[in-house]
Amino acid sequence: MDTLPLAVSGDDAAPLTPDQLRELYTLMASVRHLDTSAIAWQRQGIIPGYAPELGQEAAQVGSAYAVDTSRDFVFPTYREMGVARTMGVDMVGYMSTHKATWHGGLYNPLESRLAPIQAVVAGSVLHAVGWAHGQTLENTGGGTTGVAMTYFGDGASSQGDVHEALNFAAVMKAPVVFFVQNNGWAISVPTERQVAGGSVAARAAGYGMPALQVDGNDVVAVVEATRRAFAHARAGHGPVLIEAMTYRRGPHSTSDDPGRYRSLDEERDGAGADPLERLKQRLLAEGIADEAFFAEALAAAKAEEEAIRTGIQALGSRPGAEMFDLVFQEPTPALQAQAANWREESEHV
Repeated sequence: MDTLPLAVSGDDAAPLTPDQLRELYTLMASVRHLDTSAIAWQRQGIIPGYAPELGQEAAQVGSAYAVDTSRDFVFPTYREMGVARTMGVDMVGYMSTHKATWHGGLYNPLESRLAPIQAVVAGSVLHAVGWAHGQTLENTGGGTTGVAMTYFGDGASSQGDVHEALNFAAVMKAPVVFFVQNNGWAISVPTERQVAGGSVAARAAGYGMPALQVDGNDVVAVVEATRRAFAHARAGHGPVLIEAMTYRRGPHSTSDDPGRYRSLDEERDGAGADPLERLKQRLLAEGIADEAFFAEALAAAKAEEEAIRTGIQALGSRPGAEMFDLVFQEPTPALQAQAANWREESEHV
């Protein structure tokens, strides 16, 4: 499905260079190794929980690769580690959420252009539309427009918040890209049992916005689709919905047992081409990289993972009183009373 009329022009229209293709592979290798390592960290007791993204590396790296961090803003869920890594976010700060050190991450959202991690299903879409609408209100002089990109899954697409966000964005022509990672599963429920018609992209027509359905395991296709969507939104034409068709190869989270709702044969049949191997074979076929390059990328990914693990293990506990500091800009009497009671009971002051 492709109902987006605007073609990309300028630098974004040029094919990806060999250097860019190698960079995409390096990023995907880093994300793959960090993702599988995070599961091991949870089993080892280093972090209490994690939401794996095995199989979704191309969708995340490819979409984030199109972001202009000087003006755009990204609104993630709890499964966008690959997006954060591609955008250059401090990964110890990012993973602090999974260690339960600090909700939303210890990285700086304003500097990184990545909003705090959103654990509420479909919660990030409303924030993205609000920010994007703010760009429209501020940009009355015809200046450069920042674009919001928000992530959610096929399961989250059934939430009412998504309907409200899509409708508001379309009516207000907000510059926002809705990026749906259709990984085949809403926790334990397959897409065909909870998405009427089987396609989230098809719903965009009902809101009067264009949509793209792209092979989410092809990182190059994802980059190109996301660039087109950003160009459309940046030009003042309103929102775009992208549905990246991929597959969640692992569990929904480290507390999930996918064997209870799908067999290994079903997983193998549904997973399709491995995103990392797919790009590797393309680089080899086009003579862009050799085995030495892939070995170097793996070695770099391992070294990076070790440094991140060390940083996570060094994180100490945050002061408990911080839970009251960021609730309201101006604390209410009730919140102040709760904070005083907490300090009296916990800190004996």
